[in-house]
Amino acid sequence: MTEDVRWGILATGLIARLFTSDLVLTGHKVAAVGSRSRQTADRFAAKFGIPKAHGSYEALVADPEVDIVYVATPHPLHAPNAMAALEAGKHVLVEKPFTMNAAEAQKVMDLAERKGLLALEAMWTRFLPHMLRIREIVASGILGEIRSIVVDHTQDLPDDPTHRLNAMELGGGALLDLGIYPISFAWDILGMPLEVQSTARFRATGADAQVATIFRHAGDAMSFTLSASDTAGPNVATVIGTEGRIDIDAVWYSPTAFRVYDNKRKILEEFKSTVLGRGMQYEAAEAERLIRTGTLASEILPPSDTVGIMRTLDAVRSQIGLRYPSD
Repeated sequence: MTEDVRWGILATGLIARLFTSDLVLTGHKVAAVGSRSRQTADRFAAKFGIPKAHGSYEALVADPEVDIVYVATPHPLHAPNAMAALEAGKHVLVEKPFTMNAAEAQKVMDLAERKGLLALEAMWTRFLPHMLRIREIVASGILGEIRSIVVDHTQDLPDDPTHRLNAMELGGGALLDLGIYPISFAWDILGMPLEVQSTARFRATGADAQVATIFRHAGDAMSFTLSASDTAGPNVATVIGTEGRIDIDAVWYSPTAFRVYDNKRKILEEFKSTVLGRGMQYEAAEAERLIRTGTLASEILPPSDTVGIMRTLDAVRSQIGLRYPSD
């Protein structure tokens, strides 16, 4: 296809508002929005100048003027909502975590493959300019052999037990909301973990408040991650090689700056962000490029990585004893 790719926004919460704001800011075409309430959909459409509002998710995915659906519902609904859109012949960009577990992720990817449609995980960090440059630097060999990654994602978020982040029935907890960022980053730079060690601290609701992981990757490289929903940390990341390192500023997973050092602490490169908005338009641009070229797998975040990351999260959950009602 050569015409504009037309987006449908499924759900109207905070992440949907942030994503749609970036799309509108950067000239992408948003054709429709769907909510469980027509009134809510109407308000969302009016806010962002969206032509059509639907009072159900079923109506949105059936809309013939929508090419791709952005799934932004709570975690347990990602798989059924994505599959409904795929069954309706729509491509999907699905918020992270892609699903609740690897089995669900594989089902979504299998359905997309059978339908000849794109199913892409909305791990927006992977598509940001500073992350693209970091991958280039690592591949160049200037850092030598990458030996370790140290990264945290720690925020002081609401303690309300009914809040989505703390509610077990909504997939709440630090791991799926926050921990997926550093774990995906470890996958991105070092590949699949060969060994997984993890520990956690829990809230009274049963949701995990803090998760720490140590992974061993190929070549005995190590990654260390800390994620928490009840304490605010530095939110920085470091990639360490035998010949140098990359220090990524806060907030490392959003548009930001970094510096490359050699082993004598000489700065080899400084990168500064010039991204408009939050930067979620880059994942949208990649989805549109794949659709236009008829490609069903992104080299930046292929389906195998998405399923594999969910499998790693499953392993962490098993070790820390985190279970959800949907399990």
